[in-house]
Amino acid sequence: MSQSDDLEPFRALLGATGVLTEPGMIRPYCRDHRELMEGATPAVLRPRTVEEVQGLVRLARSGGFGLVPQGGNTGYVGGATPEPGRRQCVVSLERMARIRSVDPLGFTLACDAGTILAEAQAAAAGHGLFLPLSLGSEGSCRLGGNIGTNAGGLQVLRYGMTRDLVLGIEAVLADGSLFSDMRHLRKNNIGIDLKQAFIGAEGALGIVTGVVLKLWPAQAHRATAWLQLAADAPVPEIAATVRRETADLASTFELISAASLALVGEMRGADPGLQAGPGGAVLLELQSSSARIPLEEVLLGTLEELLERGFLEDAVLAQSEAQRRAMWTIRETIPEAEKHAGGSVKHDIAVPVSRIADFLERGGALLAERLPGVRLSFYGHVGDGNIHYNLVVPPGEDRLAFTRAIEAGIAHDLYALAAELGGSFSAEYGIGRFKRDLLARYSDETRLALLAGVKNAFDPDGVMNAGIWFAQDR
Repeated sequence: MSQSDDLEPFRALLGATGVLTEPGMIRPYCRDHRELMEGATPAVLRPRTVEEVQGLVRLARSGGFGLVPQGGNTGYVGGATPEPGRRQCVVSLERMARIRSVDPLGFTLACDAGTILAEAQAAAAGHGLFLPLSLGSEGSCRLGGNIGTNAGGLQVLRYGMTRDLVLGIEAVLADGSLFSDMRHLRKNNIGIDLKQAFIGAEGALGIVTGVVLKLWPAQAHRATAWLQLAADAPVPEIAATVRRETADLASTFELISAASLALVGEMRGADPGLQAGPGGAVLLELQSSSARIPLEEVLLGTLEELLERGFLEDAVLAQSEAQRRAMWTIRETIPEAEKHAGGSVKHDIAVPVSRIADFLERGGALLAERLPGVRLSFYGHVGDGNIHYNLVVPPGEDRLAFTRAIEAGIAHDLYALAAELGGSFSAEYGIGRFKRDLLARYSDETRLALLAGVKNAFDPDGVMNAGIWFAQDR
């Protein structure tokens, strides 16, 4: 039987447009977002309904195919890329993008897992509600991928990770059965919270097809400031002061190094318009649903205290939405600016907030000793301990070769430093295929055995996204 014949049952189930096999059409689904891996797949399967997902899972299992669930294909660790040699079909949920319901009184939103994050945000906003999950890729990433990677983003400080926003999940298991727990409940103690198993599992335990998310009242009122940090400013203490003095109304506390800001200026060919202090800069934003809370007054009082304590050289308070947007554009442009400079090797590191200064000091010394002259761009959601610690590819060097050299060398020292400080080598990107060696290196035997046991319990035949977590997966 030819491979084309093997795929006929999928065509009968999904229709001609539901099965893509032409090389030019499937290539975008096979290349990871950072273009570090070129995958391979017999077909891209595009279901429209939960029942079609159940059917294609059963067909894949009986036909000896593996499956790789894929949302917007915006991940950074190869978790949605079909691995050559594994005969894995991509399951794209792009045609499952329905807003199922919005509950303005219960503050919940139910969606298909293929819904683009920005469209889910808009659906909530249309009812005067707010979905706080916010990422640079929100215009193209999909909720199923956000769930699979337990996405973090820009507002974790106040609202938490994806895991903290999910009330209910619907998922198709490896045998084609349906786990449906689409309850809109904030209290629901009926044993182990099974939906949590799928969050951060990167599609290894099943294909998430639906989700119920928590919402908040629309945050119509904001106060935003750009802080220029003094030399040796104690970032953890500043973040703690902000939380206390603003009654935890801060939704964003983004550290931006002077080097990252310079990259933005180089890409634009002009001064970005805002400056970093000797210790870098922080983009700080407060949010509220009520006009009765004087956010600007609260923010100004907080900034005055930080200035009096010598933590800041200066601060700029946004006086209009245009000024606020200009501040945010700088922050959101940094990844693009790194790419414009030749690309970067990304380290998605988390450490306890209280150890951020230790990591930056010791990591900087390590780089100065081992890789003098290599350009460091660090920024991130340091209010929650997440630092994007990126090494810019030197001019004239091959990006992939430089990436391999860093990942085989000094990256391990940086990850070891993070682990020593009580941190992690993966704050919000996941494991995927690119970090499975790190999972093995920095996990004890008990953790690895539990992961393997959970995988085997949900997917004993290795149908679902084999190759993430463990290279030896079927």
